[in-house]
Amino acid sequence: MTAYLPAARLRRAAFVGVLFAGLAVTGAGCGPDPDEGTNGVGKLSADQIENKAKAAAGAADSVHLSGTLVSGGKSFTLDMRLGKDGGSGELKSKDDTFQLLRVGEQLYLKASAAFWGKSDSAGKLGDKYVKVPEGDPTYKQFRGFTDMHVLLDGLLGLDGKLAKGDYTKVGPTRAVLVTADQGKGGKLSVSLEGTPYPLRLERAGGAGRVDLAEWGKAFPLEAPAQDQTVDYGSQMPTTKEQGGGSAPAPSPSKGSGQGSDPTK
Repeated sequence: MTAYLPAARLRRAAFVGVLFAGLAVTGAGCGPDPDEGTNGVGKLSADQIENKAKAAAGAADSVHLSGTLVSGGKSFTLDMRLGKDGGSGELKSKDDTFQLLRVGEQLYLKASAAFWGKSDSAGKLGDKYVKVPEGDPTYKQFRGFTDMHVLLDGLLGLDGKLAKGDYTKVGPTRAVLVTADQGKGGKLSVSLEGTPYPLRLERAGGAGRVDLAEWGKAFPLEAPAQDQTVDYGSQMPTTKEQGGGSAPAPSPSKGSGQGSDPTK
């Protein structure tokens, strides 16, 4: 009798050991679900994720866009708030800083006195918004940077075969990465939280990196005060660009000719 009890205990101990070992193996194979609490787009193919991001961007009312772009062989820093009825913000090159404001179809431009070249009024324009007539080349050069959908159409295009990358973060927001041609054709980070908005774009060929934030957030948009505005009618002052300066290169017009793609 005394010999039986230890043997029984040993068998029970061996059974319990095997049971817990099995549970440990099972638990190790069932880690946390990476898609838990997300909008589910991470489960889609790379092409589907890109399409979801483009659709979300196309349906949005506004966005805050910031980063760097290469246009006409020149590098620009961009910080713009864009909406359906216009946009405002700053465009900066190594030579000039431009304040842009568009309300409806009316574009206003504030630039350094040097940008206005040798015009008689150049010294008076450094702290003023100049009302840009639609027929002036300057209008076509700058309008695209204030047009949400023209700018997004030019930016949100990956070049090459798409592949789904790792989960990452853009700021505090979880995102899934989509790459084109193993990253050579660009990279797009798409939100895994809420609406699958594009959050960051790294353009193909080192043509810049842009962050897209505050989707759908309203921002004030109104014409500058009259005492801060100069209106030359249909005749703009001579600009440095007309003499070979540093404004963004003109871009091919789209549609009615009012919009242009400034990223080309």
